[in-house]
Amino acid sequence: MIVRTLPDAEKTGRRIVSPDGNWESTRLLLKDDNMGFSFHITTIYQGADFQMHYQNHLESVYCISGEGEVETLDDGKKHAISPGTLYILDKHDKHILRAYKEMKLACVFNPPLSGKEVHNAEGAYELISEAVAD
Repeated sequence: MIVRTLPDAEKTGRRIVSPDGNWESTRLLLKDDNMGFSFHITTIYQGADFQMHYQNHLESVYCISGEGEVETLDDGKKHAISPGTLYILDKHDKHILRAYKEMKLACVFNPPLSGKEVHNAEGAYELISEAVAD
């Protein structure tokens, strides 16, 4: 069994702050935990407005607190985000996330993240492959 607390994890290298200053994420469950997905508590700072496109991962996002919206760029649809909202990027959706009030989100990624990822120029996390042993 694995047991972790958010306050403890926030004091370690599991807490990642985005270089652009839009978010921070504490990665509670990662690839090396061997569960087949990763689980993160992510804070999107008020006023953040940025594009993402997870080309290598599927993501489910549950809003714990705050207010914002997610816009899918293929169809221009905007969806309000508030506590209790779940949105699922099941088609590697290119999207814009906006935070009107600071948002606290519970996020699940498949395949799991390794832990240190930040968004690349296209708004995606790189898929980190394992080194093959000889």
